Amino acid sequence: MTKLLLIEDSEASLANRREAAAIEDPPNSEPGLAQLVGTDENFLREIAKIPLAARSDAEVLITGETGTGKELCARAIHQLSRRRSFPFVCVDCGALPDSLLDNEMFGHQRGAFTDAHRAQMGLVAISEGGTLFLDEIDSLSLCAQAKLLRFLEDQTYKPLGAEKFVRANVRIVTASNRNLDCAVKKKVFRRDLFFRINVLRIHMIPLRERPGDIAALAQHFLTLSCAEMGSARKVLASSTLHLLECLDWPGNVRELYNVIRCAVVFSEGSQILPGHIASAGGPQPGAIPPSLCFREARTEALNAFEQSYAKAMLRKHDGNITRAAREAGKDRRAFGRLVKRHNIDPRGTLQ
Repeated sequence: MTKLLLIEDSEASLANRREAAAIEDPPNSEPGLAQLVGTDENFLREIAKIPLAARSDAEVLITGETGTGKELCARAIHQLSRRRSFPFVCVDCGALPDSLLDNEMFGHQRGAFTDAHRAQMGLVAISEGGTLFLDEIDSLSLCAQAKLLRFLEDQTYKPLGAEKFVRANVRIVTASNRNLDCAVKKKVFRRDLFFRINVLRIHMIPLRERPGDIAALAQHFLTLSCAEMGSARKVLASSTLHLLECLDWPGNVRELYNVIRCAVVFSEGSQILPGHIASAGGPQPGAIPPSLCFREARTEALNAFEQSYAKAMLRKHDGNITRAAREAGKDRRAFGRLVKRHNIDPRGTLQ
């Protein structure tokens, strides 16, 4: 009897230790989630869905503002799934015009059209066995949405010029920075497609709603940037952290990453000071007139950041918008709009 009680106590103690460990170890401590940094309760609640979603092949819709890490989330789902040894293919739906959709997605056979001198695999075939991530799915036209829906219904497609349909074996993950529920009501997004992709949903929390994570993210990006640029180890001054935590970060995690990268370039010592953030395009303490209200001051600081950052990227890449956008982690058209909005002449940045 005593022995039985000891065994039961031992098992109960082990269960308690396991439960405590599960509470102490956040969901993003699991391999595959290392790039999703943060301890905010709402953020962790969403991140905890990723390993669960990875267990099945059900469609996943990832929502959230630009720069919140939707692609990182999709990659984590892939890395934690049984498909991890197969390709992860990211498709920017905003860059897929209707005229090229069939060819880009499904490929073509030799002789399918005038310039088809050889057969070409489409993105679906390239991602065979793995995960096909359709980013900015809301940017597809209604015609393109209909074609995509037809493929999603039974995962069969016919390359241009082919006689037979091909069956695909891919996991579909989609993402949007728009409210698709509203898009459906406005009839700019197909209701049937929405229901088809909205099986499992994960929402990436904007950075302004988890300000307690800014310091950890900034330190994470500082470590990455120093390693990437071959720089000696640097630290963030407490005043710099305070400055970073005072911003709303409309560009979210991506914007914070870019500011830290620039600060590493502009700082010559071992410490990142507020002035280095200002040089990287962030707000400069005392530079904003105290007569402005908070909203106006914030807008002025963000405009200064965008202008300075865009000029710095263009200078670095000799005025080439495509290369500057690629390093900034932005779509070329979005970066071009940023340059135009601030009346920046790419050629003038070479001086």
